Amino acid sequence: MFGFLGPNAAGKTTTIRCLLGLVRPNGGTVRVLGTDVSRDLGRVIRRVGSIVETPAFFPRFSGRRNLWLLARTRGIGFERVDAVLERVGLAGRAGSLVKTYSFGMKQRLGIAAALLGDPEVLVLDEPANGLDPAGIVEVRDLLRSFGREGRTVFVSSHILSEVEQMADRVAILARGECLTTGRVDEVLSAGRSRGMIVRLDDLAGGARALAEAGIRATPADGALRVELPPIEASTVTRVLADRGLYLTELRPEEVDLETVFLELTSDEPHEEASG
Repeated sequence: MFGFLGPNAAGKTTTIRCLLGLVRPNGGTVRVLGTDVSRDLGRVIRRVGSIVETPAFFPRFSGRRNLWLLARTRGIGFERVDAVLERVGLAGRAGSLVKTYSFGMKQRLGIAAALLGDPEVLVLDEPANGLDPAGIVEVRDLLRSFGREGRTVFVSSHILSEVEQMADRVAILARGECLTTGRVDEVLSAGRSRGMIVRLDDLAGGARALAEAGIRATPADGALRVELPPIEASTVTRVLADRGLYLTELRPEEVDLETVFLELTSDEPHEEASG
């Protein structure tokens, strides 16, 4: 599971189009499954399934008929259609017209279309975009299951919490350049310095005691953020205990993917742009 993150206009969709041979890059090399896309994409494209932006279907055809048409153009047996509809949880609505589908069902139908060729690699552009929380969870669980099957799932997204929960590796893109890439834990560890979160009944007294000991502590959501690394937790407990102050909680401050993302892309524009 590879998460591809970036602000609007960072180049995520353009990169995906380059990966799939939909646009030609003006420099550099793109390889998919070890093959140079610009020279020999035809050798591997059948091993790749994809969704680029919003999937489109014939609204007055059923979900099953839409997939039958796609399967026929690719020389795929119709039995595969029912298998992928079952796989994405649409077997019960396979005979319904697509125009009656919810947005989430249409997204799942798009994923089913990407699965038709039983691909080794799935390239999905914002598959959870526009979904309600329940739909996001459904798509997350579905994508995780593909990874467990041994497929590579390359997913672009702006829903950082979802990527953090499901991706093994991530890349953060801005201004058409990769700012960082690596395992999720590696990217998180490269974020801002970790401190500690301290809770106690007398927050003001705790802050004074720590300040007198030369330890900076600032209020943070009903607790204190102490600017010391977790390895120095015993220093905090000793300073407070010496003044008769006792902790109710002491834990390392967590650095999430959203924090790292915002730090790396803080100078990016927020307006919507194509690209």
